[in-house]
Amino acid sequence: MSAVPAALPAPAATRQTGILLFFAALVAFATFDAGAKQMLERYPAPFLNVMRYLAVVTLAVVMLLRQGGGVRLRDAPEKPLLILRGVMLATVATCFMTALIWMPLSEATAIYFTAPLIMVALSPWMLGERVRPAQWGAVAAGFAGMLLIVRPGSDLPGLGTVLMAVSAVSYAIFQVLTRKLSGKVPGPVQYAYTAFICLIVTALPAPFFLPDPWPGLADTVIIISLGACSGLAQILLIAAFQRVSAATLAPLNYFQLLLAVGFSTFWFQRPPDALALAGMGLIMASGVFLALRRAA
Repeated sequence: MSAVPAALPAPAATRQTGILLFFAALVAFATFDAGAKQMLERYPAPFLNVMRYLAVVTLAVVMLLRQGGGVRLRDAPEKPLLILRGVMLATVATCFMTALIWMPLSEATAIYFTAPLIMVALSPWMLGERVRPAQWGAVAAGFAGMLLIVRPGSDLPGLGTVLMAVSAVSYAIFQVLTRKLSGKVPGPVQYAYTAFICLIVTALPAPFFLPDPWPGLADTVIIISLGACSGLAQILLIAAFQRVSAATLAPLNYFQLLLAVGFSTFWFQRPPDALALAGMGLIMASGVFLALRRAA
């Protein structure tokens, strides 16, 4: 999932290009997650998070410079919400990366993808929106799917499961705040605030979790490449949202979950069992249903 605020729909002629860019972004995000899990076998999560957000901040600076100096972060409206939004995404990054130390990639990603369901559940209180009975039913089905994944006897680590649940709730709040700020704060400003706050927050524990030993040349290249992969994903996502509406792209997000299952099965030799797959199916179906209802 991404930190990039959605843009307005673009002309229909660019729809196919936008969808292809979106799929490419999901592949990049899934590749980063899988690569990060591999690197977590040798290096601390805070160190890898800092490397990631150094790349994201670089992208943010480029975006601001392309505005021709017309965007001033210190003059941005809604600063408390912007800061809270950044802290929520930093919490997501910290909890998700740490959980991957113990969690299989597929199950971790599935729990994370309950965030859109949590957002719907929070929207009556945080956004004043009405949630219809059919939507509540989809939320309930999605959470039933999560219970199939984290059921007793599933052998998932308790701490990793809790961290992924915190990550999902934090990302849901992040999404709600993004909607509250939509139309009030320019997209590049939202993105820059989030990037810098994520770098600062994830860097705070880094001095206490330095790599030992430090990465050699080969691992350094891989870690930098992973950061570039994360930055590339953001660029592709921005380009996709510039061409296709968020409502059209939202149901396609679950392609990343399928990629996570593939990586977990064939890269890490940790395929989900039948009940976990059923739970993932429920989460995907519920999320797609809610996305299509919102688009209608």
